Amino acid sequence: MAAKTRIKDIAEALDLSPATVSRALTSSGLVAEPTLSTIRNKAKEMNYRPNVQARSLRTRRSMSVLVVVRDIGNPFYLEVFKGVEAVAKANNYTVLMGNTENDPDRENEYIEMLHDGHADGMILMTGRVPESWENSAQKIVVALEMINETALSQVLIDNAVAVDHAINHLVELGHKKIAHIRGPHGEGMSDRRSEGFVKALKRNKIELCSEYMRSGDYHFDSGVTATEGLLDLPVPPTAIFASNDEMAFGALSAAQSRGLKIPTDLSIVGLDDIYLSRAVFPALTTVSQPRNAIGRRAMEVLLSQLDGEEKPTDHLLPTKLVERSTTCPPKNKL
Repeated sequence: MAAKTRIKDIAEALDLSPATVSRALTSSGLVAEPTLSTIRNKAKEMNYRPNVQARSLRTRRSMSVLVVVRDIGNPFYLEVFKGVEAVAKANNYTVLMGNTENDPDRENEYIEMLHDGHADGMILMTGRVPESWENSAQKIVVALEMINETALSQVLIDNAVAVDHAINHLVELGHKKIAHIRGPHGEGMSDRRSEGFVKALKRNKIELCSEYMRSGDYHFDSGVTATEGLLDLPVPPTAIFASNDEMAFGALSAAQSRGLKIPTDLSIVGLDDIYLSRAVFPALTTVSQPRNAIGRRAMEVLLSQLDGEEKPTDHLLPTKLVERSTTCPPKNKL
């Protein structure tokens, strides 16, 4: 078995001091280019792997972080996780995924992992803060779902702006009978998107029809049920905006099962731009969240807080409309 490459070996190969190599490989920010890249390239060439256990003893850190989500089965979180992991790996951290299933007891268990030192920090994507979070405030960064009145850093999108992208697109096409499938009542993200929908209609001088407001739970079946109710109305909508892509897929399925042609008979817009948005037929028009960038930024903020370099603050990332094949002008614009 070949001997494990040491920092000393890299230093000798580059005729540098072990201290300089160590600082470069621990992302201390004290080594400038081009020396930094030279060291990292040589470490990769020599198959160097950091001794995480030794570093943990030296820094009194576990060198791991938790990404905590409400539903691990939701494909939306995958790109966020990838973004977190990319930054974590570059800084010699491992990433653990925690799944709460909306259970407050499980949420508190993950907080206890922070208290007990099993993880150094947490990126929280559940839309609420566990009861015992205050003792770990500098170790937690909220991502995706804003939590009101909390002294935590948050990496988010502006949900009202995201909804504007969708509604403005439909209005520009000529739609006036626009329905909305919202998420659960009482959840921050769901309420903000629904409020954004109402304001967007008002801003475009379109009358809000209460029968066009339907509730879902972010899952496919609720999109189907909501759309069936909308299509049973005496005057059905010509367009539907769903608060996430999965409910939009349900809307698409329900409409097609009745023989409607999408988008000629009904336009549909989602929000998230998960990878399946390109796979359904026709491909879904949706509002894209920069999920990978959100994950990367959240991990960067967390590292800064762990090093005492950043105070809690909000970081807003941009969204954009991705126009595909589920929207077109209505048959009758009157």
